Amino acid sequence: MLKKKSNSKSKYEQTMKRIFPLLLGGLLLAAPIQGQEKPLPSLYGTGVWNADSLGNHRVVVSVDQPSDAVLALIQWRRKDFNPENKDLIVIDAKTGKRITNVCRFQINREKGEVVFQPQTVPGDYYIYYLKNISSGSKYYPTVTYPGFEETASAEWKKANRLTGKKAPELPQATVKQFQAINEFHSFYPMEVIATAKEKDDLLKSQPEDPYILFTEDRRYPIRMTTDLPYKWIEDNRHDSFEGTADKGEYYTFQIGLWAARKDVNHLKLTYSALVNSQTGESIPASAFTCFNTGGVDVTGSVFEKDCSVPKGKVQALWVGTMVPEQLTAGQYTGTVTVQAAGMKPKQVKVTLNVTDNLIANHGDNEPWRHSRLRWLNSQIGFDDEVIAPYIPLNVQDKTISLLGRKVTLQPNGFPAQITSYFKETLTEIGTEGLDILSRPMELTTGENWENLDFTYTKRKAGTLGWHATNQNNQFIMNLDAQIESDGNMEYKVVLIARKDGEINDIALRTELAPNIAQYMMGLGEKGGYCPQNLDWKWGVEKNQDALWTGSVNGGLQLRFYDDKYERPLNTNFYHEKPLHMPVSWCNNGNGGIKLSAAGKNTLINAYSGKRTVKKGDRLCFYFNVLITPFRTINPDKQWQDRYYHGYDFIDKTHEFGATVVNIHHANAINPFINYPFLRTREMKAYIDGAHAKNMKVKIYNTVRELSNSCTEIFALRSLNGEIFSKGKGGGYSWLQEHYDQDYIAAWFAYNVQDAAIVNTGVSRWHNYYMEGLDWLVKNVGIDGLYIDDLAFDRMSMKRVRKILNRTNPGAMIDLHSANQFNDKDGFANSANLYLEHFPYLDRLWFGEYFDYDMPPEFWMVEVSGIPYGLMGEMLWEGGNKWRGMLYGMTGRNPGYGVDNRPLWKFWDEFGMKGSEMIGYWVKDNPVKTGREKTLATIYRKTGTKTLVSLATWEDHDVDVTLQIDWAKLGLDPAKVSLHAPAIENFQPEKTWKPGDIVTVPKGKGWLIVIE
Repeated sequence: MLKKKSNSKSKYEQTMKRIFPLLLGGLLLAAPIQGQEKPLPSLYGTGVWNADSLGNHRVVVSVDQPSDAVLALIQWRRKDFNPENKDLIVIDAKTGKRITNVCRFQINREKGEVVFQPQTVPGDYYIYYLKNISSGSKYYPTVTYPGFEETASAEWKKANRLTGKKAPELPQATVKQFQAINEFHSFYPMEVIATAKEKDDLLKSQPEDPYILFTEDRRYPIRMTTDLPYKWIEDNRHDSFEGTADKGEYYTFQIGLWAARKDVNHLKLTYSALVNSQTGESIPASAFTCFNTGGVDVTGSVFEKDCSVPKGKVQALWVGTMVPEQLTAGQYTGTVTVQAAGMKPKQVKVTLNVTDNLIANHGDNEPWRHSRLRWLNSQIGFDDEVIAPYIPLNVQDKTISLLGRKVTLQPNGFPAQITSYFKETLTEIGTEGLDILSRPMELTTGENWENLDFTYTKRKAGTLGWHATNQNNQFIMNLDAQIESDGNMEYKVVLIARKDGEINDIALRTELAPNIAQYMMGLGEKGGYCPQNLDWKWGVEKNQDALWTGSVNGGLQLRFYDDKYERPLNTNFYHEKPLHMPVSWCNNGNGGIKLSAAGKNTLINAYSGKRTVKKGDRLCFYFNVLITPFRTINPDKQWQDRYYHGYDFIDKTHEFGATVVNIHHANAINPFINYPFLRTREMKAYIDGAHAKNMKVKIYNTVRELSNSCTEIFALRSLNGEIFSKGKGGGYSWLQEHYDQDYIAAWFAYNVQDAAIVNTGVSRWHNYYMEGLDWLVKNVGIDGLYIDDLAFDRMSMKRVRKILNRTNPGAMIDLHSANQFNDKDGFANSANLYLEHFPYLDRLWFGEYFDYDMPPEFWMVEVSGIPYGLMGEMLWEGGNKWRGMLYGMTGRNPGYGVDNRPLWKFWDEFGMKGSEMIGYWVKDNPVKTGREKTLATIYRKTGTKTLVSLATWEDHDVDVTLQIDWAKLGLDPAKVSLHAPAIENFQPEKTWKPGDIVTVPKGKGWLIVIE
């Protein structure tokens, strides 16, 4: 708690200190408070009851004298609207029985009149006034508040004159306490509303002011936007603030603005230095910021935002400043000036008492301080440093070399050729290149382009940028592009019309060389073989703006957007914030993308169709090119890193054989989704224990949605849609009772009562996330992240990777995704949606709701990760263990009954580590089956032994005779045996001779050792 001088204490704080001992444990006062209208602290506590059936809030009243009917006059000061439309339930505290003879009279937000028939006298009664009903999915509940249920008998009502609209004179019950189910659900003090009279009196005291200010400590985040809390009436503090801070602390406080009489527009805050009158030292004005009026965005750019307040609304203004470590302890004073357009400025005197204590981490170790709000403006990880395993870009004239790939540019700035040097095995990079383009990429308008200039604009180890200006009779083209060391190319092409004109088409044309476009995903096509012809049109109902096509060792993703692009929501929420159709590409529905065969080549034509342009029109044709694969695969790491996905005893997971533990949310050390900061002591103890056994621990943490337990949730809400997506609300009762603004209710972890709301696609919360990750790595010792679907951009993923690498170079990231190829998610391919992030992942876990009976080409493109330089694991119902081994994949323990220990044991016995993986897709694979739907991947230890992984997609048992190139295996067929060792729950033991028929069971396969 902050320490203040006694003469600066508000009436509220003095009262709180005087009676606080009476509140411990939520105990009722010994003596009830009769006729109490002021909401003193003693009136608020907690209780224990079944919230599932009765709601989260109740009033405790007592009855002293026998009567057939008593009247409870309840000054409840409710923040919820329309309380007259909600149920009331009265329970006898002694017997636990419901009182059915209950009648209501005047019910409004300020007070309620409830008449009931007492049974136990003297005795206490509980009046539950926010009963709710939960239905639907336990993870996405629908919570409603039923209307009042008439249960009183007509005879009782008549006998006690309760049939009119006004309550008769009756003996009164005494209000003893307002209780919440726990402190987290409590409305006190910031959601106990001021009455209309109290607000009127306040307005009369400031008759000329269009708006009124209030100052508030960080301990009490401003929660309401349509009401004033009674606390502000009692405090009566409008032009001053006093707080206590430690040296080195990032100190925050609030200024509440009530737009009492008119709209208040374009708020700005200015600051003076806080000066110590004794020493002359100061906290400079430049150290202050208001998070509501600007900051640093997700690209690292400083921005200002409009903060305006509609008439009648309350706006929280969160102000922060860094207290220098070297300051002398003492009192520092200055001012904050609040300015609004067309209104007289108001000044707030700020007094900060600086202690002798030097706080750790600027106060970040204690979330209640809200010091972490400065993380919203962090620029951590914004640089062009090369991230391993990528190498610095090498430029020779217009040829750019990067890891395993090369790009040659035309003078006009577009690629002339893209070449991959990855071998088909993907385990190494060769010297013989695979050309991806059969002709240069071009943006066509119907006329040839004349190049005017080409200039490199950025030369960094990890990023190379260039500008080109081109022209034809109709347009000037300004092309700005860059390539990064992982193979991502970003093009921002702006066409400026030189004259009015009718344009038949503007299109990006890309022609792929023979045998490149073997596979394809995107544009409504599931991952698989590339179709000969495809004609796709833009449509907002589809989360589709990109396609990937290629072979295992060379391919391209093309993604199309414009200058108004905003990242859409995903995973169940796409339609809440769908793609903005890129104006230039979509062209009012005239645009689309065609794939067509051109002999042995494949033509990709991203067209926009006919349009009329006026002189000076600007058309933004933006697109990205991702060159795959990004890197070689690392099978040895796949055999070595053995995952256990679940919170369990460390000894148990170690004995199981796991080397990496993923800690999901909704458990003892990480209970709250995407907010792992409230059980850090317990989390660190667990991680330290795992490290002692040479195990790594990764945690669930992403930015897609955020727990309602987030300490800063109301501060984030005050940013007015910047952090949280707007929506229809609903969901878990806490959200409806406390958050009470537009939001989208997300995942609800019922076992820990943790409710999340959906974040916007990209926001300053990403900056907070980066700093939070850095803090977790340094202070808790996490070994990486388990990311459950991605909601941040590519730049954010690069920052994540840098932060992890710089403190814990061995840290890992694995990405999980559910199948998003459905209407709710806009028929998106998960791998295509997240491909831009793949260069920085260690493992994929794609497969929730995936159909593992899909053909091998689907596995290759959407599940395995192999064409992109990754390896993965299977998820849904454990996957198919026989097919999985073709790609080096298993299911993940312990979900869906997966137990990999028998396979792990076999891997160790065979010596998988150090073997060479040669997939069925490799043309010169030494072992073939001669069948399309029964495939063989080998793991070769040249000259000693080879493991053959067989699996079939036939709908029946199939006989195969293995076609083996013995020379490539380095084995003599006259001296070898083919042996399938017994592997529990995988295969029985069996032996064959070379040339024997191997029967592969339907839907299954074999692991056969040749030695």
